[in-house]
Amino acid sequence: MTAPKKKAAQPSIAIQRAYDDPTPHDGYRVLVDRFWPRGRSKAVLALDEWARDLAPDPALIHWFGHDPARWEEFRTRYHGELDAAAQRARLRALLAAAGKRRITLVYGARSETENQAVVLREALQAIASRA
Repeated sequence: MTAPKKKAAQPSIAIQRAYDDPTPHDGYRVLVDRFWPRGRSKAVLALDEWARDLAPDPALIHWFGHDPARWEEFRTRYHGELDAAAQRARLRALLAAAGKRRITLVYGARSETENQAVVLREALQAIASRA
């Protein structure tokens, strides 16, 4: 009789605005915007990585315009972008780079609930659950 296969533990993934100061508990800090947040220096952000290639396509960002009425469609379209083989490989690489550390996805948008980091966290958790 073989032992049941253990499922990998879900990584701890936090989301933080680029305009909030880093904390000692952030773990592996990743900027997930295509564009650098205004007025924030590299030293202040204390990033481990800038994953601009995981950010939404500029046309999708422009279309969304952070309009709450477009949020669900943005999520659907962005998940579609992240489902491409190259993007899945980038998501796996990010998880591997963080190792067992907490991941903090840093973003510049004003909304704390309707931004690309929320969608990226969902995608990372889905990839990790399949591992």
